[in-house]
Amino acid sequence: MEKIKTHRDLKVFKLSFEAGMEIFHLSKTFPKEEKYSLTDQIRRSSRSVSGNTAEAFRKRRYPKAFVAKLSDAEGEAAETQVWLDYALACEYIDTDEHSTLNDKYDHIVAMLVNMENKPGNWSFS
Repeated sequence: MEKIKTHRDLKVFKLSFEAGMEIFHLSKTFPKEEKYSLTDQIRRSSRSVSGNTAEAFRKRRYPKAFVAKLSDAEGEAAETQVWLDYALACEYIDTDEHSTLNDKYDHIVAMLVNMENKPGNWSFS
C-alpha cells in the first residue's frame, strides 16, 4: 500500500477529480442558454468535491474541521447528482452517461462518509 502524503494520493480525491473533469467535458455540449445556470452549477459543484476534500486533508489534525470539510464535499457531490438528474431530464446527457457518473458520485459519497465516521484514522502527520 502506498503512503498517503498529500490529498492527491487519496482515492476519493482522484475519483472526484476524474469525475469533475468528465463533467467539464460533457458540459461543453450543453446548450448555450444553459451557460449561466446548469453548466456553471454542475461544473462548480463537481469541482468543489475535490477542492473540499483537499481542504479537509490539510485540516485532518483538527477532527471537527476535518469532518466539516468532508461534509461540505459530500454535500457538493449530492448537489452534482441533482444537476446530473436535470441534465438527463433535459436530454443533454443519455442514461448511460448519467448512470456512470451517478455511480461514481455514489462511490465518492460512500468514501467521504467513511472518512467522516472515522476521523481518527486520518490524523497522521
